[in-house]
Amino acid sequence: MARKMGHKALTLASFEAYTYALAFMTTIQEETKDLSADIGAAVPEERNLSAEEVLLLQEMAEAGLLYGLSKRKTHPKMKPWIFATRSGIEIINLEDTVRELGKAAAFLKSVSSAGKQIIIVGTSPAAKAAAREFGTELNQPFVAERWLGGTLTNFRVIEGRIKYYNRLIADRESGALGKYTKKERVMFDKKLEKMKTFFDGIANMNELPGAVFILDIQANKTAAREARAMKIPVVALINTDTDPAVADYPVPANNRLSEGIKWVMGHLKDSLKKVSVIASVPEKKE
Repeated sequence: MARKMGHKALTLASFEAYTYALAFMTTIQEETKDLSADIGAAVPEERNLSAEEVLLLQEMAEAGLLYGLSKRKTHPKMKPWIFATRSGIEIINLEDTVRELGKAAAFLKSVSSAGKQIIIVGTSPAAKAAAREFGTELNQPFVAERWLGGTLTNFRVIEGRIKYYNRLIADRESGALGKYTKKERVMFDKKLEKMKTFFDGIANMNELPGAVFILDIQANKTAAREARAMKIPVVALINTDTDPAVADYPVPANNRLSEGIKWVMGHLKDSLKKVSVIASVPEKKE
């Protein structure tokens, strides 16, 4: 992208998307005109975005992906991806988001095409529904409640617990637990309910995944550390308070708004559906 006069240059199309979204920011309505003027000063004369890219930026802006956090919380390494600051709130450059999201999508496609799974991690209130929907629809493992320590670094033990969980479910559904007393069946039900929190989303994971996609990295640093330890690439939505180095494929975006996360996941889901081979449950290697 072009740079001019020390500002992050935006095309006229992306400028329109930004100002459209900013109009909804009631906390900075009085400053919207000033922000528009700042962006306008950095807009090159030529339009260099396609109609599809214009629509993409507008959708992202409407979903709130450009809203960062308070400037006082900004991580120094996020500054290159920040377009402006208004009323103490950082504004993320959506053109950077589009570029990094494209890199992440290409990588996830390659993982899926290789027949490897992608584990989706999103445990915050804003992320859990999107993580669950994405994983369920594409038959990928997901963690939407709580990351269980050792899920990656101690996978052989976790794998044993997954098998036990699946066996209990199968026995209950087949009526095999009928041979136990009522008290024992109640105990099994309670055990299953407790195990569901940890294992329901990863019940189909019988080998280490090819990638870890974290929607709320600040809430799931342990997942990122485990992935690093096991040399599993990490894709993550990164807000302005986070060091982008925690992920191999960081995507600068507001990850505290459910609508924004839902938009990103929908975009990636559509992209992955175009892959000829969507990662399915891999066969167990003896």
